[in-house]
Amino acid sequence: MTNTDTRRLPILLTIRSEQHFEDTEPDSMELITDGTMELTAEGLCLSYQETELTGLEGTTTTFEIRGPQVILTRSGSVNSQMVFEEGRQHTSLYETPFGELSIDIQTSRLRHNLTEQGGIMDLRYSISVEHAAAGRNAFKIRVRRRHEDRL
Repeated sequence: MTNTDTRRLPILLTIRSEQHFEDTEPDSMELITDGTMELTAEGLCLSYQETELTGLEGTTTTFEIRGPQVILTRSGSVNSQMVFEEGRQHTSLYETPFGELSIDIQTSRLRHNLTEQGGIMDLRYSISVEHAAAGRNAFKIRVRRRHEDRL
């Protein structure tokens, strides 16, 4: 696999996440971070480095947009892959320092208007851990191109 056909574009990501668990107030967080966008044969890849704020420092997060699917991959201090596809359930393994857990993702909403110029992705899903309901989550990700000044 060669990188001659791909371009990495600098981007600014605004990621707003919300988690709803039974009998608790929703937990929300907003992260603004630099990242890269890569145009691929299948679609787009958005990548960024997690920070201490997210509790995943030392982890690279990638959203791979492939038609009706979005694949979220984390690698580094945490390793996992989650597949989102509206109206479908996907099961994957979530690797922790204490062992692996089975994660079921049921995507209720997946919308995006992302192009190489940027855009927004809206993702809502329910999550089950070891087949027991764990809550509902949502991501709203705004992508803006960073145009580097060239002197």
